[in-house]
Amino acid sequence: MIVTEENLENVFTCSSVHRKVLSMSSINIGRRRFLKAAGVCIALPALESLSRLSATGKSPVPPRRMVCIGNEFGMHSGSFWPTSIGVDYQITKLLKPLEQSRRDFTLFSHLDHGLKGGHFAVHTFLTGVKAAEARALPDGGISLDQRAAEFVGSRTRFPSLTIGSPDGLHGGCQMSWTRTGTRVPPIPGPRELFRSLFVDEDKVAKKKSADRIRLQGSILDAVLSDAKSLQGRLNKTDGTKLDEYFSSIRDVEVKLALDEQWQKIPKPKTNTEEPENAGLAPDLPKIYDLIALALQTDSTRVATLEIGGSFAARDIGINKGYHSLSHHGKLMENIEQLVRIELYQVQQFARFLEKLRSIQEPGTNDTLLDSTMTLFGSGMGNANSHTNTDLPIILAGGGFRHGEHKQYPRETRKRVPLCNLFASMLQQFGVETDRFGASSGTLNGLDAV
Repeated sequence: MIVTEENLENVFTCSSVHRKVLSMSSINIGRRRFLKAAGVCIALPALESLSRLSATGKSPVPPRRMVCIGNEFGMHSGSFWPTSIGVDYQITKLLKPLEQSRRDFTLFSHLDHGLKGGHFAVHTFLTGVKAAEARALPDGGISLDQRAAEFVGSRTRFPSLTIGSPDGLHGGCQMSWTRTGTRVPPIPGPRELFRSLFVDEDKVAKKKSADRIRLQGSILDAVLSDAKSLQGRLNKTDGTKLDEYFSSIRDVEVKLALDEQWQKIPKPKTNTEEPENAGLAPDLPKIYDLIALALQTDSTRVATLEIGGSFAARDIGINKGYHSLSHHGKLMENIEQLVRIELYQVQQFARFLEKLRSIQEPGTNDTLLDSTMTLFGSGMGNANSHTNTDLPIILAGGGFRHGEHKQYPRETRKRVPLCNLFASMLQQFGVETDRFGASSGTLNGLDAV
């Protein structure tokens, strides 16, 4: 996690109480001084016993949440896109599982990042920029979910959760990226996700973790001291590299402090049994249920699900590979099998929305879906032709006014960046910004309820 001046006020509070708590903690003095020099204080976590009150103090206000779901090969356009727009658009074959939820989501046509590269540009789905070009940009090509996670900070045990394929074609989906241009490695299956969320370490494991944190802190102190001794002897180019290095150290320092803080707080309990891993395709229902539990217990407010190369079509009864079917060559036999794969993914997404809708927010009339903006799409527009335009984009829940198929200009000079939607989502999430990535502003026509 990276802390910026923009989100310090919202993510961390530096009250005298917190400073006293920190002064009594076992955080290494050198590391504490470094964090203070970086302008960072660590806030106490949000506790379930403390109600989240509105500005008037009259009723609980559910926190905003964000879930981003993407696959590696897009959707078959002929089976996905309606030919009509507005509230009365027809439900297509791939949208059929979502028919009961059509008032809870919006479908967007002709939004993309204006990029080329086929499979090599799929990873731009949540960033709008290729990884090789990200380091030269002011925001470093940070992904939408990680920008939201910066805002959440220490309020939850996990600022974000990334789940899905650890590998795949050309590296898999690779949806989540830090500000320093590093991919966030995904949790590979429901068993690992369950243990992260709900299984506390025993005393021996906790001691080992505490020792690891102290050792890493000591190593960073030594490295930081060596690096600072070089500052006055570097040219401009090397000075810039050193600044980037300091930024990376600050990221690790903040994470270590948060790890130490949350180790003292027990994980929430659940009656759900620990699941076994069976493969990404059959595991999708279990993963979605665990994401819903993570949101419900406020273990996280940001989650990402990558459906990449480890999604084996044979696990759902299809005898050809997912990738090979995406290059269908317009053969009906291949298209039919590809659509079966994509239909299964949409069915699980629809089931997830129903799950969120069934969970009531404590003390309110809202459901978990009302407070959770849920993005479904891909960085691939048409896998058969290797194009990254006209991305399949659905946004559900999250307090927006839904129920339409919104179509934006197709003409090149009038194209609307997908990042405009992301800027609107960040605003709704609570981030004070009207820009994200290559956006030209927020998205016209998308209104909050």
